[in-house]
Amino acid sequence: MNRTFARPTKLSLTAFLLFLFAACTSALAQPCAQNPASRQFDFWLGNWSVSAPGSGPTAASKVVLSLDQCLIVETWDGGRGHSGQNTFAYSPEDKNWYGMFADNDGRVHIFTEGKVSSGAAEFRGSSRSQTGDPVLNRVRIVRLSANKIEQTWEKSTDNGANWTAVFRGEYSRSEK
Repeated sequence: MNRTFARPTKLSLTAFLLFLFAACTSALAQPCAQNPASRQFDFWLGNWSVSAPGSGPTAASKVVLSLDQCLIVETWDGGRGHSGQNTFAYSPEDKNWYGMFADNDGRVHIFTEGKVSSGAAEFRGSSRSQTGDPVLNRVRIVRLSANKIEQTWEKSTDNGANWTAVFRGEYSRSEK
């Protein structure tokens, strides 16, 4: 009689542990997909044609999710030989967005302060000018409509008292 009782208990325990393992693994596998704060920047996902002063007629951007939807990656081509990647991610530990810009000219900018809300994002980070002076960078990405985004990059050499726009581009959703 003990043998009959023990066997279903082992099977039930094994089934329960497998269920628990699957549930925990599923929850851990995609924490960003389930976190509403991580999804606030999804308005930028897609393929875009970019219109900006100095860019070529074929300037384009592709924005995708990576790392189980935890990282937003923009791969862009300015249409005149200038290209790069931007990456952005939300940290639930400190409730801050972070970003990094790198291009084929060897420039790298790190954004250590980021805020994203429905339809708007702003990132700030310090860097150095070509002469070694401190520069504060501010990038804003704003949803104008379902098919239009505006990105503005500004720099300040006086710790944010005054800003100079160095890039302003309009992104139009593309089928490519």
